[in-house]
Amino acid sequence: MKRSNFLLSIAAIPITAGLSPISNSLNKFIINNERSKTPMSKFELPSLPYAYDALEPYIDKLTMEIHHDKHHAAYVANFNKALEGTAAEGKTFEEIFKNVSKYPVAVKNNGGGVYNHSMFWTVMKKNGGGAPTGVVADAIKSSFGSFDDFKTAFNTAATTRFGSGWAWLIVNGGKLSIISTPNQDNPLMDNAETKGTPILLLDVWEHAYYLKYQNRRPEYVANFWNVVNWDEVNKRFSAAK
Repeated sequence: MKRSNFLLSIAAIPITAGLSPISNSLNKFIINNERSKTPMSKFELPSLPYAYDALEPYIDKLTMEIHHDKHHAAYVANFNKALEGTAAEGKTFEEIFKNVSKYPVAVKNNGGGVYNHSMFWTVMKKNGGGAPTGVVADAIKSSFGSFDDFKTAFNTAATTRFGSGWAWLIVNGGKLSIISTPNQDNPLMDNAETKGTPILLLDVWEHAYYLKYQNRRPEYVANFWNVVNWDEVNKRFSAAK
């Protein structure tokens, strides 16, 4: 399998009526948590699963263009460069992250940047948001008491992360937890303070919101709930259990 196809499978682009059978196959590949053992070529930048302006007015078109085409693209280029000549070259994200502390720090920083952003695009969608449904809704109620209590806890993790980083909803031992990580770290990495399988995440680097919200991170975090793709979160939760 080409590494570009693997990255698309990691991104887990949601199934829609307009997708080709190949795209549906890729989505099934990640949902079933399958892993390729075939040596792969370089990682490539995945396309956004929607238009740049699809998340307006909550996330603006220019921010999405810069975030995807500049920031994410730079992580992809730098990750490929960092992998060259290392024992991590040719491995999957999962294989790299479980031993990431053994590799040059550029592998962790840029690999996290590629993986985190690839997942981030998929947990948002046009006309998303609202209350969760399905198995995730039940799990959120069981773990946090109510959706409002869950949002409060997640918002706190996102707004209180000092500097740059991410807020996460993860599955660990079948249970949900909320954590935050600095920079481009993620809960799949061997150096993670709390490990687990991520099913929802929010980018709180300034480049994710500063053009529209300036220093008003809490407003950006609050508006995130208007674009969450709960169908994708449910798929990821079912695969992680």
